[in-house]
Amino acid sequence: ATKYASLEEMAILAEAGVEVVGENRAQDLERKHAELGDVFRWHFIGHLQSNKVKVVNRICELVHSLDSESAARRLTVPALVEVNLAGEKTKSGIPPAALAGFLGAHPGARGLMTMPPAAADPEASRPAFRRLRELAAEHGLAELSMGTSQDYRVAAEEGATLIRVGTVLFGPVRGQSPDMS
Repeated sequence: ATKYASLEEMAILAEAGVEVVGENRAQDLERKHAELGDVFRWHFIGHLQSNKVKVVNRICELVHSLDSESAARRLTVPALVEVNLAGEKTKSGIPPAALAGFLGAHPGARGLMTMPPAAADPEASRPAFRRLRELAAEHGLAELSMGTSQDYRVAAEEGATLIRVGTVLFGPVRGQSPDMS
């Protein structure tokens, strides 16, 4: 995840052999892609608004956060469906009970993504990661985007195929606890 990374930091990632980066905001994606081009394979990991789909279609190879019918209708790149396992009002995602219907309407989805509730202990994320893996298996989906710098080891143990790390590479953002990103 490169949402707070400067262009200079991203150039260092490219030199180090990093091939895939994830951006949270379409405006940042567009700006960074204009400067760096296809040095990376670009993923979109933030909330996908319908009016930003054109940018994402043009630049990205995968969206991790599909959760709306309107965005799904406009999207031309492969996507993972975001599932809100904890029912948190502050987070995006489809409730687990609505997943089968959404996947039925959008059979091209490659997998699932979730963001568990923030917790200091990485083990607190395990039940959410396990549940997402179970949901993916129920629906025959192979890709699992789950885990951040704080809990990526637990995510990997639970079957993550994609993880979103930023803090582990760049350090904490000012004002953010180093163990919560």
